[in-house]
Amino acid sequence: MNYKRKRPEFPEKAVVTAGMPYGNKNLHFGHIGGMMIHADIFSRFLRDRIGKDNVIFVSGTDCYGSPIIASYKKHIDTTNEKISLEEYVMNFHKHQKKVIEDYEIGFNLFATSAFGRAGEIHKEVSSEVFNELYSNGFLKKITAPQFYDTEFNEFLNGRQVIGKCPFEGCKSEKAYADECGLGHQYMPSELIEPKSILSGKKPELRDVTNWYFNLDEYQSQLKEMVRVGREKKHIRKYILDTTDEFLKDPVIYVKRSEVDKMNASNISLSVKEILDEEKKPSVTYVFNNLDERDLARQILDSNNIRYRTGKTLVPFRLSGNIDWGVPVPSKENLDNLTFWVWPESLWAPISFTRTYLESIGKKQADWKQYWLSDNSKVYQFIGEDNIYFYGIAEMGMFMALRGTSQNDNADIEALNLPHLVANNHLLFMDKKASSSSDIKPPMAHELLEHYTNEQLRMHFLSLGLSKKSVSFNPKVYQKDSDDKSPDTVLKDGNLLTNVYNRLIRSCFYTNQKYFGQTLPVGEISDEILNLSEKAILDYESHMYRHELHNTVFALDSYLRKVSKYWSKNMKIADDSNNNEIRKQVLIDTFHCVRVAMTLLHPIAPSGTENIKNKLNLSDKVWSWEYIFEPINIFIDSSNEHKCEFLEPKYDFFKKHPSQLKF
Repeated sequence: MNYKRKRPEFPEKAVVTAGMPYGNKNLHFGHIGGMMIHADIFSRFLRDRIGKDNVIFVSGTDCYGSPIIASYKKHIDTTNEKISLEEYVMNFHKHQKKVIEDYEIGFNLFATSAFGRAGEIHKEVSSEVFNELYSNGFLKKITAPQFYDTEFNEFLNGRQVIGKCPFEGCKSEKAYADECGLGHQYMPSELIEPKSILSGKKPELRDVTNWYFNLDEYQSQLKEMVRVGREKKHIRKYILDTTDEFLKDPVIYVKRSEVDKMNASNISLSVKEILDEEKKPSVTYVFNNLDERDLARQILDSNNIRYRTGKTLVPFRLSGNIDWGVPVPSKENLDNLTFWVWPESLWAPISFTRTYLESIGKKQADWKQYWLSDNSKVYQFIGEDNIYFYGIAEMGMFMALRGTSQNDNADIEALNLPHLVANNHLLFMDKKASSSSDIKPPMAHELLEHYTNEQLRMHFLSLGLSKKSVSFNPKVYQKDSDDKSPDTVLKDGNLLTNVYNRLIRSCFYTNQKYFGQTLPVGEISDEILNLSEKAILDYESHMYRHELHNTVFALDSYLRKVSKYWSKNMKIADDSNNNEIRKQVLIDTFHCVRVAMTLLHPIAPSGTENIKNKLNLSDKVWSWEYIFEPINIFIDSSNEHKCEFLEPKYDFFKKHPSQLKF
């Protein structure tokens, strides 16, 4: 086989992770269709491409954090149910796991961050990470104000305070104590118009000391990471753009009317530069560092000057004071702290990798072969709202954990940092939906009442979330749709249930009629070899670049061309009753059926496994070591190979019962 292009190189080992759902909710369509299915399909592809024993696919329920405490308390107040917080979270985990299985998402381990062996190992890993960062000087204590509700006499956790994001131009619908709905990070004192959800009143700010990672000191290394990403074009552009937005000098934006008040009061700020562009409504004050910016904020606050801050790196908070969390090691008289949920969720995949390896009889230390080796790679599938945490906070911490200080000039390429695959928003009926917004999304398990998991896997994969936000518009949720209008969800699934299904059945039935179920063997025509080679290489290239939607288009083009080849040449064979032509068409088309089966294996695992079984082929048919080989090498017997008998109207890929017309 002469390959006309350079093929991509894949790692020898890989970890694939999928963002962790919170333990206070069931999975909605966005969890499954916006991220988990993509991660699953890529992990299944890697298992076929580099060997299933070399790939670990992990995730789990994110058990800790103030949102879970708040929803648990609300649940108890509403239902009076006698249930513990642990039971509450575990019930959601069990439901999440059941839905994941129903969608055939094949995690090696879908665990929890709080319970069982995974929870124990996660506590160990959390302590190890903290101690490593602490001993190497990457952490510092910061005393910062935390909101306190004087009416209820208690400190408020992150989700118990709602206000407006202080970032200029932020369009988030909700901002919490130190994080808005779009992931912007700021200090609590910067939140605009804060309100306690307990009393409905403005809370006080009282000083609390916590541990912070020196993220703001990693600006130059993160800039270099972005530069390399742009140069090599191996990371999605909007991930780099979003990351780059935070790698700027600290700034304050002051509206021109407020600048006049500053001038009238003779207020001057120690700045690096002032940007005063005539067409802009605000004047931009640029500072050398955060300390200078925060001093300027104090001056402006004391003079009642209104302002907004800009995106920049700030110290990344590691600890908090809520009881429901992973314990932080006691250091320097800071006791009884727990990890903030975001940082511990960033290293949770390491905990889950170690848990899985232990469960199969390996040493926990073997995790380094997957996370640290030059021959391995970690692929993290996330949503675009979480780029700050994974693309900035995690990268900075992992740089530190690899022993690279902020002053080290080591080549950034030597760092085995996770490769981010961030999808854009999966909308619902053209609007952003979430369990915390006014537009409630359909639950993932509810969709299976109307569609098969294969139909949904194909549809969600095809939407092209790597390029832009796309709307999910299932007809069954459209109140005004007529019976004759097509359901867009079924379009891509029809490639399986109609096109490919008919092609496979045609091969089986023709073979049964003329050759007694014996699989015909012979030379494959050059036309089919070239067509198949192009489909394979296109598909492989799309997977390598994480343009997963393009794999569907490549498969669609391939199968439709093969179907035309079948129809055209089988008509010639039938018109002339020529068994030699008929045999050649079967040899060619069975080859294409086998190629498509291997390419579709990560997308529709059950259906393709069924084809393999009906053809009586060996499991090595899934291995890309043999991707260009003819079908006869997957036959164990040297004698005549018979396929299983196929009943009339047999479906390898079934439609949902609700779609059948009786």
